Amino acid sequence: MYEEKFGLRKSPFGLTPDPSFLFLTEQHREALCGLTLAILQRKGFTVLTGEAGTGKTTLLARVLQFLPPSKLQFSAILNPTVTPAEFLELALLDFGLTEVPASKAQRLWKLRDVLLQGQREGKVTALIVDEAHKLSAELLEEIRMLGNFEDAEQKYLQILLVGQTELDATLNREDLRQLKQRIGFRLSLGPLDLHEVGEYIRHRWVKAGGTEHPFSMEAIDRIAQASRGIPRVINALCDNALIAAFAENAPYVRESHVREVAADLDFASLSADPAVKRADEAPAEIAKPARWARWVDRFRLTPRHEST
Repeated sequence: MYEEKFGLRKSPFGLTPDPSFLFLTEQHREALCGLTLAILQRKGFTVLTGEAGTGKTTLLARVLQFLPPSKLQFSAILNPTVTPAEFLELALLDFGLTEVPASKAQRLWKLRDVLLQGQREGKVTALIVDEAHKLSAELLEEIRMLGNFEDAEQKYLQILLVGQTELDATLNREDLRQLKQRIGFRLSLGPLDLHEVGEYIRHRWVKAGGTEHPFSMEAIDRIAQASRGIPRVINALCDNALIAAFAENAPYVRESHVREVAADLDFASLSADPAVKRADEAPAEIAKPARWARWVDRFRLTPRHEST
């Protein structure tokens, strides 16, 4: 709708987890490096948590995009609200098996074959569970048992649990202490600061093919407050505000446009969160590199679509 008016190649504020739009703050860089290192160094269990809409799935998609098939084979479970038997069936299907045995013992044997084949080919094998905060305690225990595929030197299956912050509370349960003790990496994502919201909008605008974005400073301030720094909400507000501006044939997005669409989307009642800092509170220094970045540099990774 508004893309042609502003000379954009595609929509800059879609709600799908497009890794090409990933905006890397310091915390995102740290999580990106941490996930990559956890997989390549075969750390076993890794957990990534964050509020809904903070970019966990997009970050995960970027990791998978830059680990070529020659290094990684993986199975991704995007809807974990299944029984333990169905979970194992989904995992095997996503590993590429077309015929899944009926019994649990045979399914575990098939999974063992997948892991050993990966070992012979020099690949890391990963099981990725998105929306992991929805996992039942029973299913989490089953997943813990899958981590027993190992030898004296390394884990055969790397398991990534990605979910909302409720997952942290679940993993602190007494009956899941054995799983908690096996977690090699715990990573988290939080909302953006106000100065990051403006940078985030500019980043996505340029990635979509634009130059100078049409959001006024007042509009950005309102977006930051109404969204509380949650990227998914920022996208919804920006997209709808652009439509409102386009409908008026306005040259830029005003604060009134954002206020209007925030009310329509029922975000208007949200007050500014204390965690969302004002622009004049932005740090004076450039963020230091994530502590795992130097390790990732050792692996000369090529995007999957460019690998041979």
